[in-house]
Amino acid sequence: MNAQIEQLERERLLEVAEKYRQKGYQVILSPNYEELPDFLREYRYRPDMIVRGGEDAAVIEVKSHRSIMSSSAQLQTLAQVVKDHPGWRLELVITNPKEGLYYSKMEGSLQADEIKSKLQVARELTINNPESAILYVWSLAEATLRFVAIHENLILKKLESPLYLLKQLAFEGILSQTDYQLLMNVFPLRNAIAHGFKTTPITQNSVFEVIEVTEKLLQSIESTPLESSK
Repeated sequence: MNAQIEQLERERLLEVAEKYRQKGYQVILSPNYEELPDFLREYRYRPDMIVRGGEDAAVIEVKSHRSIMSSSAQLQTLAQVVKDHPGWRLELVITNPKEGLYYSKMEGSLQADEIKSKLQVARELTINNPESAILYVWSLAEATLRFVAIHENLILKKLESPLYLLKQLAFEGILSQTDYQLLMNVFPLRNAIAHGFKTTPITQNSVFEVIEVTEKLLQSIESTPLESSK
């Protein structure tokens, strides 16, 4: 591996480790065999880092774009192994992104004033049709998540999933755990409706809660202008 890429990966790993330590997690860098959970011992795999905090435990790998291309099959197997063990998750951190794969401007995405205007429409729609409203409101919440993430200088892929955005913003402390959980609870309901499946009834209150979280996120960055990428 190129020495420069190796150094970038190491620096990024240390940054992630420090963030987890600040959140009270136990952090083990380059764990040895005795420090691995049983399922990784069986798999004979030593990840870059393991963290544990309360009921949350994660296997963390830091990769450059080139590293991912050369180890994609191994990472897919690792993801399945981790998924099969409740309480554990795999977190893949990407550094040294391939040029052109990421973006720092909201090309084609709604701007803050447009989101605010549409949220007023959403309130009116909620009164008569909560199910339709939740689809509309979620699209505005997702646009807001992108807006906030870019405002906070987080690196995003062009087609980043909303669940990834939620987790990243919560991890960075930008999104409160209460708001994170509320949006995580609404997401599967939104998906079920969007794809024509039955769900539990959507109440006006549940839609209004998403609207309020979205407005709160917009207000949190209102006083600071969005910085253009250099």
